[in-house]
Amino acid sequence: GFGIVLPLLPRYGKELNASAAHIGLLFASFSGMQFLFAPLWGRLSDRYGRRPLVMLGLCGSAGSYLLFAFAQTYALLLVSRLLAGVFAATIGTAQAYMADVTGQNERGSGMALIGAAFGIGFTFGPVLGWVTHDGLGPEWPGLTASLLSAVALVVAWRKLPEPERHAERKP
Repeated sequence: GFGIVLPLLPRYGKELNASAAHIGLLFASFSGMQFLFAPLWGRLSDRYGRRPLVMLGLCGSAGSYLLFAFAQTYALLLVSRLLAGVFAATIGTAQAYMADVTGQNERGSGMALIGAAFGIGFTFGPVLGWVTHDGLGPEWPGLTASLLSAVALVVAWRKLPEPERHAERKP
């Protein structure tokens, strides 16, 4: 979702008569929330499990991108970016999940897989955002990001078990 909507933020900001500083805030808000909330998600995943927090992050991402798709004011656009950053901060939980399910010898490959997923998103996301925006309409990049998050949520719900190593530590 990040790669899909990020290049379009100036376009959406200008359509909503946002100043350059306000457009900059749209960019910074996501990363700022990710920075602030990553430790919280980490503590919660230690307490309640990796799987529920990964799924909560995906659900929140789907919702934030849905809000992004239909934001008609700068304030709603900013709220959607803030929420997207809050829920994207669960990436640390996903990395902890990978560490829990891989042995020490496979851990590097597992983390590289997460890095490759980011690379794919940053490579194809902007193209997907441009194609959906110009081909289907301005709400479609947000709808596409929301749909992809929702599909990932369904896959996680059906296929992602709580790691044994972590399940044993849960109270």
